[in-house]
Amino acid sequence: MSKAQDSAEKHRSISIAEFFEKNRQILGFDSKTRSLLTCVKEAVDNALDACEEAEILPDIFVVIKKVGKTRYRISVEDNGPGIEEASLPRVFAKLLYGSRFHAIKQSRGQQGIGISAAVLYAQITTGKPINVISRRGIADDASYFELMIDTLRNEPAIIKSSKIEWDRPHGTRVELEIEGAYIRDKRRSVFEYLKETAIVNPHARLHLVEPDGTQIHFERGVSTPPPKPVDTKPHPDGVQIGVLMRMLGMTAEKDLESFLKNEFSRIGKKTADTILENAGLSGGKKPQRLSHDDATRLLDAFRSVKLIAPTPDCLSPLGNDLIVKGIKKEYKVDFIKTVTRKPAVHAGDPFIVEVALCYGGELSSDDRVKILRYANRVPLLYQQGGCVITHSVEQVDWKRYGIKQVSGGFPVAPLLIMVHVASTNIPFTSESKDAIADIPVIAGEITLALKDLGRSLKAFLSKEATLKKRREKEMVIARLLPLISARIASILGEDEPDIQPVIAKIMNKLLVKKAVLVDDHDTIVTIEVTNFTDQVLDFRIHDLTASKPVEADHDPTVVELGSEYDLLWKIHLGAREGTVLRYKCSDYIDRAVIVEGVDDVISIMG
Repeated sequence: MSKAQDSAEKHRSISIAEFFEKNRQILGFDSKTRSLLTCVKEAVDNALDACEEAEILPDIFVVIKKVGKTRYRISVEDNGPGIEEASLPRVFAKLLYGSRFHAIKQSRGQQGIGISAAVLYAQITTGKPINVISRRGIADDASYFELMIDTLRNEPAIIKSSKIEWDRPHGTRVELEIEGAYIRDKRRSVFEYLKETAIVNPHARLHLVEPDGTQIHFERGVSTPPPKPVDTKPHPDGVQIGVLMRMLGMTAEKDLESFLKNEFSRIGKKTADTILENAGLSGGKKPQRLSHDDATRLLDAFRSVKLIAPTPDCLSPLGNDLIVKGIKKEYKVDFIKTVTRKPAVHAGDPFIVEVALCYGGELSSDDRVKILRYANRVPLLYQQGGCVITHSVEQVDWKRYGIKQVSGGFPVAPLLIMVHVASTNIPFTSESKDAIADIPVIAGEITLALKDLGRSLKAFLSKEATLKKRREKEMVIARLLPLISARIASILGEDEPDIQPVIAKIMNKLLVKKAVLVDDHDTIVTIEVTNFTDQVLDFRIHDLTASKPVEADHDPTVVELGSEYDLLWKIHLGAREGTVLRYKCSDYIDRAVIVEGVDDVISIMG
């Protein structure tokens, strides 16, 4: 036997399961801590997707028990729609088996690898099967399976199956035992993953039981599920020649015009006719008969027409309100601004970039920027340095927006940046789905959003600097003028004058001065209000008395509060304008006037 024949006989094909069995680090199983987190993440992501597809508000329970020195039993239970008994073994024990790979709509899972990869890791490290319970509805019995993966064939090996009693009316519970490590206080932990997941999935209620028995609950923030993405078709902008030729060969359409209108989104009859004319092709030609040159001309024709942006119906972005609420729930900041870009396209797949920029508050001023990365509502905790989000942050010239930045690196400021990419097909750098690839069009969208927010931040910082100088000026004036006034009065031998109106005028503030005159019969209260600012002001003034007021100017609203009366005036004053409020009462309360709706107020009692 020749060496060539001997070598040829050693060649054989391998299954995808066998490949990942020997290369599990590709899927995110490269350390005990990360492996445990990856198993939880894949199970929770599947549960969230299943609930959202069925329009069910998710209740997800994660329980982690330590059963050995480095062994943990993980169970994840949801209230989703359950899984058909016939499909269940392949869902959990066959890699690249799923319903979402060919669907063009946003979802967390895309490849059909995640949960089956966790099963593979469990059987590699402990040799034990995964246990699954699933129930479709109250009328159905629950299905119980013990599963492993036949790695040579990439097929499920059913160790045991039966019908059992289960107290849930519908849902799925998965339990697996793995080699792992549980760490609570690091950012890349199960706790942090669930915390960040709760921020961008406020419709979900998440429960965690840690190995020491500690129970943590992330309560639901809204009572409606997010909009359900609608399956769409490829957008012609970004489709490449190989994909186009495959689509031409596989289409069921009889002619090229129908192919363009029915196999792509955003192409109607008029646009299709223009594309065909520019390509020099007949609309009646059979798609399968197009040559490589024909397909190339068709692709060039796509670029020659102005196409409508892809429909956002296939995506479920977070939205500005949700982003603000989620961040404010976890971080106290002085400035927060969000931007949602219009839908764009990469390789025929639509995507939307959402970015939030936060500054100040409890954020540290000594550290570099804190970046929260998300893809399809899933936090990305690993491989930050290899992600397009991180690279886009580094590429922005933050000095232009008043932020310190190490040359070619991160800004150093009390800054938090959150970036969410929603897409029908996130271009991850690897099967572990920890980082998004450096796709120019995605980087461009992120960069434009960051620059837009940078301009808003610069305006905020400029205003803050002006206010700081103004506050410093006010402190000097408020401290020195009374001293000067008292000194001059002493030299002249006169009483010290009331200089509060002068201070209010210099400081551009609203002056509210209350004076009380008591005679034999009544108490007359006078409130002088002067707007020394450069703005028109609308505000409210409250004053309290112990007896019902009479002869009150400007018709205040009078509310009885037990033994007291509250007088409320709604005031509108132009810049440098003033007004006088008067009323009489028999029993006066010696309290300062309350002003609502204006911050810069000097209120004095005469």
